[in-house]
Amino acid sequence: MATLSPEQQVIARQWIADGMKLSDFQRRLETDFTVKLTYMEVRFLIDDLKVVPKDPEPPKAPPSPPAPAVSPEAQTPPDGTIEPDEVVPPEGGIGGGNVQVTVDAVTRPNAMVSGRVRFSDGKGAAWLIDNYGRPGLVADEKGYRPSQPDMMAFQAGLERELAKLGY
Repeated sequence: MATLSPEQQVIARQWIADGMKLSDFQRRLETDFTVKLTYMEVRFLIDDLKVVPKDPEPPKAPPSPPAPAVSPEAQTPPDGTIEPDEVVPPEGGIGGGNVQVTVDAVTRPNAMVSGRVRFSDGKGAAWLIDNYGRPGLVADEKGYRPSQPDMMAFQAGLERELAKLGY
């Protein structure tokens, strides 16, 4: 491997400090100093020069457009109908009952995360999200189906518990 003179080392350090990519640095060594190095030799040279290449700056996301303002009159249609994609919680808030969701300390086999749920009627079930992201719910009592308000409360509780864990 060819060595650089002290003057060349100063210039090479500056190139790296300015954020030059290694492939560009390799080309510049060849064109400016007639030093042809392999990529691995360039990596060793960088190490010998005791400089650290800069990571490229991530591209900046374009600013999101502001949400359109909705007047209070536009929020509720005059005839009182509800649009299909609106979620209206039942009386007494989401779920209307007491639904408790817990996350297992030891995850079930073949699951990313698992736990238990106790519905407002006192019946329980095991839940899991498998390695493919598919949810599953297995009731303790065969044939049991929780009410729609309880399922809404379960989903909200599950999201809350998973957010606490960073999922």
